[in-house]
Amino acid sequence: MSSFDTNPFADPVDVNPFQDPSVTQLTNASQSGLDEFNPFSESSQLTHAARTAPATQPSGPSQPAVLQTSVEPTPQAVAAAAQAGLLQQQAELERKAAELEKKERELQNNAASINPRQNNWPPLPRKCPIKPCFYQDFSADIPADYQRICKMLYYLWMLHSVTLLLNLLACLAWFMVHAEKGVDFGLSILWFVLFTPCAFLCWYRPIYKAFRSDSSFSFFVFFFVFFCQIAIYIIQAVGIPGWGDSGWIAALSELHRNTAVAIIMMVVAGFFTLCAVLSLFLLKQVSGLELLAESLWLGCTHVGLPPLVCRAGDQPFPEDGVRALPKWCWRCCLCQC
Repeated sequence: MSSFDTNPFADPVDVNPFQDPSVTQLTNASQSGLDEFNPFSESSQLTHAARTAPATQPSGPSQPAVLQTSVEPTPQAVAAAAQAGLLQQQAELERKAAELEKKERELQNNAASINPRQNNWPPLPRKCPIKPCFYQDFSADIPADYQRICKMLYYLWMLHSVTLLLNLLACLAWFMVHAEKGVDFGLSILWFVLFTPCAFLCWYRPIYKAFRSDSSFSFFVFFFVFFCQIAIYIIQAVGIPGWGDSGWIAALSELHRNTAVAIIMMVVAGFFTLCAVLSLFLLKQVSGLELLAESLWLGCTHVGLPPLVCRAGDQPFPEDGVRALPKWCWRCCLCQC
């Protein structure tokens, strides 16, 4: 019945969990340890020193820190350093230039050993002290399309030389018959000595170089000099007395006095006329080839018509692939301008 006597609504008995004997024992032990701990005691210091690894000190006496002051170089030192750098660069450039020159010489020697191009014109004997001055090979230097015309010009130069030699002989015969014709004989020698090499150097070699390397400047030189050569052929064919030419006038004037000398001079006059005609023909052929090459380069289909600069800049260009080119032939200009 005692269980019925207890009041269920009464306050329960306060139970303090910290009053547990095990908890109170641990609490008292920790408090007593803290009360007895002295961090400044000798044992504490020894224990702390044992637990802490001391930092290693550098051996030797310590040096005081010294502040290093910056030292600026003097202008003389800067100039000397710059000059030394320039000298070094110059030496490096000279060394590289020497290496390049050496390599270039080696390449030239190798090319010469592989494909030697020794001068072969004029064809002289090996025992002759005078060596050939030019290299000439139509099959190797001249394109196949231009070999024929180039050979014809070479043959024209040979005919030119033979004609001047015959003119010298005709003037010699004329001088033997008439002593007063010594001026013509002397001038004929001068023309032979002067015009033979000049013709080779001034119009044949330029056209050879023009066909070999497609040089516009060489073509210009050829056209200019060859036109002058044609004018000289015409004057020589006419044969003005006292000019050293056995032309038609001089030959016909001698016909009534010495028939044999007149016939020789007429033959020479015929050679001069032949040279003039062949020169005009070959000049037309070369100009036609040059015009053909230029027309093909321009893309124009009207081959054979002279080129003309188009002046109608505001007109639309034809759609034939040459929109950006400034030259047109006459027919194109007439159509588009």
